[in-house]
Amino acid sequence: MNLNIQNETSRLRAVVLGTAISNGPVPKVEEAYDPKSIEHIKAGTYPKEKDMVTEMDAVAKVFEKYDVKIYRPQVIQDYNQIFARDIALVIEDKFIKANILPDREKEIKAIQHVIDEIDSDKVYKAPSDDIHFEGGDIMIHNDHIFIGTYKGEDYPDCIVARTNMKGVAYIKTLFPNKTVKEFDLNKSMKDPRDNALHLDCCFQPVGKDKAIIHKEGFRDPLDYEYLVDFFGKENLFHIDKNEMYHMNSNIFSIAEDVVISERNFTRLNAWLRSFNITVEEVPYAEIAKQEGLLRCSTMPLIRD
Repeated sequence: MNLNIQNETSRLRAVVLGTAISNGPVPKVEEAYDPKSIEHIKAGTYPKEKDMVTEMDAVAKVFEKYDVKIYRPQVIQDYNQIFARDIALVIEDKFIKANILPDREKEIKAIQHVIDEIDSDKVYKAPSDDIHFEGGDIMIHNDHIFIGTYKGEDYPDCIVARTNMKGVAYIKTLFPNKTVKEFDLNKSMKDPRDNALHLDCCFQPVGKDKAIIHKEGFRDPLDYEYLVDFFGKENLFHIDKNEMYHMNSNIFSIAEDVVISERNFTRLNAWLRSFNITVEEVPYAEIAKQEGLLRCSTMPLIRD
């Protein structure tokens, strides 16, 4: 397989889509990794497997419609394998295994059949366990790489902080010719409306020159201003706390003029269509209860 990912929006040709089959029982509160999952566990509204399988099937059908090759993880019994974005990422022709939460290491083994199709010289893994990063925090934008991180002193105790500055530095070593810019994100284990779990929970490029953004997701106002200057304010779609909570920035681009979006994102979908972007609407509100959406559950391998 000849990997090729240069940005978030070029025409998609191959992708790993996670699976909700055999997702396991409802976790205990102490087993959850994010405040939104905890909220739904406590409320008795945690998503049911059959509903999440239906939602992911709807995404697979959209990929089939656009002739995208789909890879799925091997199913691990009673194990959450929905969020394929967390476990690895592709930048240019490099496949980079993420350093993820230790409890989730089985997930990378479940896509070994995909890795086996890649030249072993193109497969990378960080050299030490203290280098942390996950795919949801890393976005390639042509000659730039945007990375979400957390610079708080409580990083070691903050389970929703998934990428550290050592992770940022490691990505820089792999791509010395790119501009790598990190963004310090707001984190909270108590309130999902104040928690930018990954960069794609508060920002994502879309179309040719536009992006979705949540200003309050950034701890440092200068990081937000950097993106305003980079894209131009007129090209940004600002989402509020409630829209971020429902994961409006976590849609997924099949091409510059085609996106998959949640069917309830009325305001966002209308904005996208105003720029002649085709919006393929799918139901994904159940999966969103785990603080992830369409970008989180997909890992692109090849774009034109």
